[in-house]
Amino acid sequence: MNNLRRSLPSMNGLFTFEAAARCGNFSKAANELNVTPAAVSRMIARLEEHLDTVLFVRQPVGVGLTESGRLLFDAIARGFSGIENALREIEDRRNGIETVSLSVSTGFTTHWMMPRMAEFKRQFPAVDLRFQLIMGALAGPVNDVDLGMRFVNGSDDQHEAAFVMPEILIPICSPSYRDSHPLVTDDLQRTADATINLSEAQPNWSALFSPANGKETVNSMIFSDYAIVVQAAILGQGVALGWLNVVAHWLSTKALVPASEHLMSTGRWCHLVRLRDKPARAIVTQVRDWMIAELNEDVAAVNALYPALGLEPSGWSKI
Repeated sequence: MNNLRRSLPSMNGLFTFEAAARCGNFSKAANELNVTPAAVSRMIARLEEHLDTVLFVRQPVGVGLTESGRLLFDAIARGFSGIENALREIEDRRNGIETVSLSVSTGFTTHWMMPRMAEFKRQFPAVDLRFQLIMGALAGPVNDVDLGMRFVNGSDDQHEAAFVMPEILIPICSPSYRDSHPLVTDDLQRTADATINLSEAQPNWSALFSPANGKETVNSMIFSDYAIVVQAAILGQGVALGWLNVVAHWLSTKALVPASEHLMSTGRWCHLVRLRDKPARAIVTQVRDWMIAELNEDVAAVNALYPALGLEPSGWSKI
């Protein structure tokens, strides 16, 4: 331990390095740390001298990390995150409140979590939820949160993953839109008059809107935020593609209905993921299990309403 302490650089050096690496720019790091860019440059130079290695590649605009710099930054980021989480938990225990942070999409938060907040508070009256919201595709690290919803194959060396459901996509619309724009349920013989699309959506959902006669949709709206896509469908603006893990609640309450009996199973798997380096707090496990159970109840209700879709959550299993 003494040898390790002697080999460690100063904490000021580590703080400066973390800010510079995260910002990708010495001037931005200086503003954040309330010092001059020259002071940041000197501190980084001392750190590189101490470690006898180059950490940054100086570029025309900003700086990039070398392989050694990336290795150090990843370790520091995990360490700072762990310290922050420990301090937060100490404060929460002092206040009698437990905090669980979630990295989820804006669509899931708006259209699945928010309708359940009253029930969540009944189940977990002493828990505060904090959200790290993602507008686009579910991706990115879960270092700074307790749980992240991600489409992954399963657990790995760094992450523990709890299976939620397969990734299933269903054309959805409001009941009023379906009644005034009926689609043939055994096959899409005609296209929807209006579609509501997510820009840069993956996987490509166009096949679910392509009728046998090859006609194209007359009207289309495209949004970058899936929460707005679903809201537009609820308001009767057209047909959208529903990710089941997001729209299951509205399908179970009939605020949304399947626009056809066609669905797409992508082969991907939705999980709630946590970093193994984080302490396995009991409350995080309880919240995770509650979310999975509630989602499965929704899907079971949807299956009972629309058996032709073939949704059988009790029979789902990981490949």
